[in-house]
This record gives sequence, C-alpha cells and structure tokens, in this order.
Amino acid sequence: MPQVTTQVSTQATTQSTPIDFWFSVGSLYTYLTVMRIDRVEDAADVSFRWRPFSVRALMAESGATAPNPRKLAYAWRDVERRAAMYLCDFDKRPPFPIKNFDLANRIAVVGAAEGWCADYVRATYSRWFGLGEEAGSEPNVSESLKEIGQDPARVIALAQAEETGRAYEAATEEARRLGIFGVPTFVTRGEIFWGDDRLEDALRWHAAGTLRR
Repeated sequence: MPQVTTQVSTQATTQSTPIDFWFSVGSLYTYLTVMRIDRVEDAADVSFRWRPFSVRALMAESGATAPNPRKLAYAWRDVERRAAMYLCDFDKRPPFPIKNFDLANRIAVVGAAEGWCADYVRATYSRWFGLGEEAGSEPNVSESLKEIGQDPARVIALAQAEETGRAYEAATEEARRLGIFGVPTFVTRGEIFWGDDRLEDALRWHAAGTLRR
C-alpha cells in the first residue's frame, strides 16, 4: 500500500509541474506550437512555462547560418501543411526573417515576468502570419500589446531597459547550459524535445518518464 501511495503522489507532482516551453519569436515552427498550445494544455491537463530567449545567439555560436533556399522552401511548405492540420493556416507567407528579433523577444521576457507572455506571443504571431505585420516592428508591436491590454510605451521602455537585457541574456545562458540549440524546445524531467512535432513526445515523457506506450 505505501508503494502505491508513493506512485500516485509522484504522478500528481509531475502533472502539477509545468513543461518548460523554450522559444524565440521569429521562428517559423514556433508559430505552430504557439497557435495550438492552449488546446494541448486543456486536452492533456498540463501547463507550460513560457521561456523566451535568443536562439539566434546560440545558432551563431554553433556556426549555423540561414538555411539554403531548398531547405527554407521545404520549411515553409512543411509549416503550411501542419498549420492546415492544426486549423491555424494562413493565406500567404509573411515577411521572414524578422528584422527586430531581439525587441520581439525582450517584450516576451517582460511578459513572462508580468504574466502576459503567452497572450503577447499569440497576438504577435497572429498579426505576423495572419496580417503580414512583421513581429518586432510596427504596427505589430503596438497593436499586439494594445490587443492584450498593455500600454505599448510602457512595455517597449521596459523591454529596452538594461534589467530586461540581463534577464534575456540569463535565459539564453540557461538554454545554452541545457543543450538547447533550436526552437521550439520542450524540457521536462531532464529531457529536451526539439520541434513542434515532438510536443506529443514531451507530453508522454512528462506523464510517464518514457515513450513506451
């Protein structure tokens, strides 16, 4: 009987612990996760901790460059197919890559500290992919923030502050220590799962510590 109680207690603790969702606004594949993660939370009865950081910094350190034209063309088509599957498809391809990558993500860092990160990221991706308004640039930044009830002037000033910069760098350093190299990445029970198509694997590992069915 004590053994059964311990197992139940461990499972309950695991389910109450969020999965870390590491991302950078500006990633094509992150769009897929952002637009479905709330449905995943409801269906799987789990929560996610949104962890914005600079994947560009880590990619630069590893010598990664922009994908070749064939790889980028494949990535776009792959995202289009999967977006249609998730019912979050878009009419045309938005501008890519985004110019103001760091601002877009520093705003997410502010949102993570204040509790509105998910709303902002979802809004900015919706405007980027749905309306063609580039994330990190105007009018996307101001309109996304107003849409979620935040004052653009206040948030942008905070995003550009040194304290936010330090938090952004600290998050990127933590991602580096964890061995993260791309986004979206999900971290649970000491394991990392890279890619939107590995989200379900992360859920299974989070619940059972194995991928065995």
